[in-house]
Amino acid sequence: MKSITIDGSKRESVGKKATATLRNAGMVPCVVYGGDEPIHFQAPELAFNKLVYTPDVHTVVVSLEDGTKVNAILQDIQFHPVTDRILHIDFYQIFDDKEVMMEIPVHIVGNSRGVRNGGVLRIVSRKLRVKAVPANLPDFIEADITDMKIGAKMYVTAVKNEAYSILHTDNTVICQIRTSRTAVADADDDDEEGEDGAEAATEEAAAE
Repeated sequence: MKSITIDGSKRESVGKKATATLRNAGMVPCVVYGGDEPIHFQAPELAFNKLVYTPDVHTVVVSLEDGTKVNAILQDIQFHPVTDRILHIDFYQIFDDKEVMMEIPVHIVGNSRGVRNGGVLRIVSRKLRVKAVPANLPDFIEADITDMKIGAKMYVTAVKNEAYSILHTDNTVICQIRTSRTAVADADDDDEEGEDGAEAATEEAAAE
């Protein structure tokens, strides 16, 4: 997994007045949990652009002026309700030998035969929660829809990987190819139309 570095300095005061002063100066108050004790630090708001304003997932190296370096992941972030400026960020410290949970984006790849025949791709799960040691956390989970026909659904079982555990039930749907008014039958599905066609129609009716 990609990692970015956040350069900051420890906060000497964590009171409301000190926090307000930091924000007025363009700094973001932060805390790292998960270690022996919380680490309070501050960093420029611009330092978080590549971490916050991106669909990608990253681990973080918090690098402080006193030489402290902490590996962490983003746990929670608070935005101003009007300006959307970052108000506060919580991080969680990670260790090489301890598993951690993260939400990983799903990347849909492939040219589905169902879509080519007029079906509509519906993405149900854009992120999946996984658990793994930091070295095995993927940047994304690839879901190949090439072989999916109209009416087909892809479940999380299709993207299982030995490197990490997916923390969803096996019947969790990643995506499906729904029928549409312009859809046509797959050319090589004539023999299956009586069974699969009826089943697909039933699934679509239930989904709607």
